[in-house]
Amino acid sequence: MAHDDGNIYWYDPDPRAIIPLDGFHVPRRLARTVRTGGFDVRLNYNFRAVMEACAEPAADRDGTWISPEMIDIYTLLHQLGFAHSVETWYEDKLVGGLYGVAIRGLFAGESMFSHMTDASKVALVHLIEQLRQGGFVLLDTQFLTEHLVRFGAIEIPQTEYKERLAQALKVETSFR
Repeated sequence: MAHDDGNIYWYDPDPRAIIPLDGFHVPRRLARTVRTGGFDVRLNYNFRAVMEACAEPAADRDGTWISPEMIDIYTLLHQLGFAHSVETWYEDKLVGGLYGVAIRGLFAGESMFSHMTDASKVALVHLIEQLRQGGFVLLDTQFLTEHLVRFGAIEIPQTEYKERLAQALKVETSFR
């Protein structure tokens, strides 16, 4: 994560938050929105725009950990096939999405944004389906938030996380 001092730091929280793919919960109203909400969901269509939207100021936080350098680095990871975005579009306008890094059976979700009600949630539902279909076994969200708890996110001790990570790195997957 980038800091105000211009440096980029590595975080390894203990406990660590994950969303168990087999424990993902979609609230009934959101399931209806996914089916009928009129969103066009795209994978990797405009990765950089998703990162830039995630970095925009928001009412619920003072700053952002996503610096211009981080955007450049993750865009390079995207070009190399490691970083991916799930995007929600409405009337041909990017209104929500998320991005993260895929390494074998691990998907590390990095950030999400929404400019329209439920747009990021719809992206999350589609991410989970993509991960399940691709054979992923670990969705790392780093930190637990109230938003993610609604979908089944849990915290696990660092030692358990590292065991799950070691297993995930043995799994061949694909992210379309």
